[in-house]
Amino acid sequence: MRLLLVEDEPEMAAAIITVLSKHGNIVDHVPTIEQGREALKEGVHEAVLLDRQLPDGDGMSLLSDMRRTGDTTPVIILTAHDTSKDRVTGLDEGADDYIGKPFVAEELLARIRAAARRASNYASNIVSEGNLSMDISTLQVLVGGTNLDLPRREALALQILIRRSGRTVMRPSLEEAVYGFADEIQSNALDSHISRLRKRLADAGAEAMIHTIRGVGYMLKGAE
Repeated sequence: MRLLLVEDEPEMAAAIITVLSKHGNIVDHVPTIEQGREALKEGVHEAVLLDRQLPDGDGMSLLSDMRRTGDTTPVIILTAHDTSKDRVTGLDEGADDYIGKPFVAEELLARIRAAARRASNYASNIVSEGNLSMDISTLQVLVGGTNLDLPRREALALQILIRRSGRTVMRPSLEEAVYGFADEIQSNALDSHISRLRKRLADAGAEAMIHTIRGVGYMLKGAE
């Protein structure tokens, strides 16, 4: 998943990014409400992790703006403001979850998965095409029941392809899913990732192929 973290404390932000990145997520980090607003205009994030005490105000104002403008991106509040009243206020304002600091990393990961699952209306985390299946929350890939280890960027590419199986995924959408704001993208980087992913799937005996839609993007499709 691609996540937006709005957190001004450098050490806390670094710790959160480390945890989330280890589990296959791309994390875009900004330290202020205003930068959060700008980041959200990109429309590429599957969830927002939002602190309340920020240099330019209460993070709740960003949440209020999102909901007022119809932005339904899941928002999880991460804050030291963790009284019962604070939680009630946050949830009433439209937060999908509210977690007090400090928090347990595994619980945060589980809550992010749950929020994203609710937003995408997936009853299950498992998406399949032929004998290829993927847990889209953990990025675990199975081919015929056998685990297939994929590098993170290839797994992120497969995540969006399998979720849109049978449909063309445009290059910009794939790049947004695979690369963060801070990543420098070489002109042929995406093609290289897709080429290696295609070979790994073929070598593992996957009954699904990645087709190139020339000049447009890629499509994952089951064998006919």
